Amino acid sequence: MLSVLDVSVISEESTTHSETLKELAAALYKHPAVLEKADIETAFNPATEVSHGIPLGDDCAAIPDPATGGYLLFAAEGMLASFVEDDPWFAGYSAIMVNLSDIAAMGGRPTAITNTLWKNKSQSIDAIWEGMRAASTAYQVPIVGGHTTQLDNASTPVHLAASVLGRAGPQLLTSFDAEPGDRLVIAIDMQGAYRKGKPFWNASTTTEPAKLQRCLELLARLAEAGLCKSAKDISNGGIIGTLAMLTNTSKVGAHLNLNHLPRPANTDWLKWLISFPSYGYLLAIKEDDLEATHALFAEEAITTADIGEFREQQCLSLQLGAYTTELELG
Repeated sequence: MLSVLDVSVISEESTTHSETLKELAAALYKHPAVLEKADIETAFNPATEVSHGIPLGDDCAAIPDPATGGYLLFAAEGMLASFVEDDPWFAGYSAIMVNLSDIAAMGGRPTAITNTLWKNKSQSIDAIWEGMRAASTAYQVPIVGGHTTQLDNASTPVHLAASVLGRAGPQLLTSFDAEPGDRLVIAIDMQGAYRKGKPFWNASTTTEPAKLQRCLELLARLAEAGLCKSAKDISNGGIIGTLAMLTNTSKVGAHLNLNHLPRPANTDWLKWLISFPSYGYLLAIKEDDLEATHALFAEEAITTADIGEFREQQCLSLQLGAYTTELELG
């Protein structure tokens, strides 16, 4: 989990940043989405003994493929029942989109999607299917089957999950290879908006399909060019929760400089740091590869920024103005 260690003043500037940082640290410390990601090992530890040596804790399972010298990629995502009920079309769309982001985060290319639906016999799932079909068409990844269960219990909410299969070459991106001294870089599509006021930054449904497909391809190109070895899709828990997972699996710490972090206008720090963007990745980049990395994402007007560094000490520090806060990762 995360625990607040210390907030230290390192200049005599106005106390505004210091107070903001204190409040932010306290809010992040107790935010359930962040805490869940910081303690993500509890979700996959039961599978460790039966994973047959395939590392756990990444965006996708990366299964060595002797036929190609690369990897088969396999992942799954479940949608919250409250999300499915509140916004069924977008829940269907998101079930596809977030799986494709996981494949991209590994430097891979998606092959196909399957889905699982549970419903009672009186419930309509047309809107969910419309959303899934829209995402499948936009990203040009086929839905090839799945499983639907219909129950007699009228109180059963609709449950939705999807899984994805993909491939990567030998230059895999992982969550295990960030090293002390690597720069912490964010790549994020800022040309979006919050959907229904929720902490979801949607830059997908308003973007032309050809660009969506090209943007997913950027991560595979990044890996194949040897510009990056470690990356993670920014998911539920946002930038902070994702960084907590990445530092945990790589056994490193990180310093995040909020002064350099792109942020939408009129958005407070807490909301932005726990937001789930439709296109957002944290990258570990060597200093010499920063320019080429920025140039690659600039081809599609994806915003990149050098927002900190990875460190040997396994804790997370935040900086705003000339003030810093440290959060212990456990």
